[in-house]
Amino acid sequence: MEETPAIKIGKSVINAEVLALKNLKDNINQSFQAAVDMIDKCEGHVIITGMGKSGHIGKKMAATFASTGTPSFFVHCSESLHGDLGMFQPLDLTIALSHSGMTEELVKGLTIIKDTGLKIISITSDENSHLAKLSDLVLLTGVEQEADPRGQAPTSSAIATLALGDALAIAVSELRGFTRNDFLRLHPG
Repeated sequence: MEETPAIKIGKSVINAEVLALKNLKDNINQSFQAAVDMIDKCEGHVIITGMGKSGHIGKKMAATFASTGTPSFFVHCSESLHGDLGMFQPLDLTIALSHSGMTEELVKGLTIIKDTGLKIISITSDENSHLAKLSDLVLLTGVEQEADPRGQAPTSSAIATLALGDALAIAVSELRGFTRNDFLRLHPG
């Protein structure tokens, strides 16, 4: 069967995203362990925040944490600048998502959150970004190139961030002894 241009493009995108996941796997190290420990010890909520596609990934990440036994919710970073900073409480932990680490609204909100003493874990690709500098712990995705040939659409970076969020949530739930019955209790529907 002949590979059409669309099929070739589709395979190219998937290959680029597979490469991003392989790079991410190579970045699972002691920082990942430290993040799992911080999440496990959190006495409040794990609050995920981000903007744009990172925000969409953050919503899914918060839902995965919550459904696997870690109290969590998502706060859109632009909404945090318009009153939702009140959702962040002293016992909470923030996980901030930004591929570039330079998202203006995110950095502005996290500067205020940092001043309150809350711990911040960032997931980014740039260890020298504003986001990384505000963070107590940085998890690097290892994404150097998007699957989008223009390098603009968040593709590989979104997949890597999503996978890293899943890895964190499952590691925490497994280490806490979260069982099938616990999962079913949280999913009665």
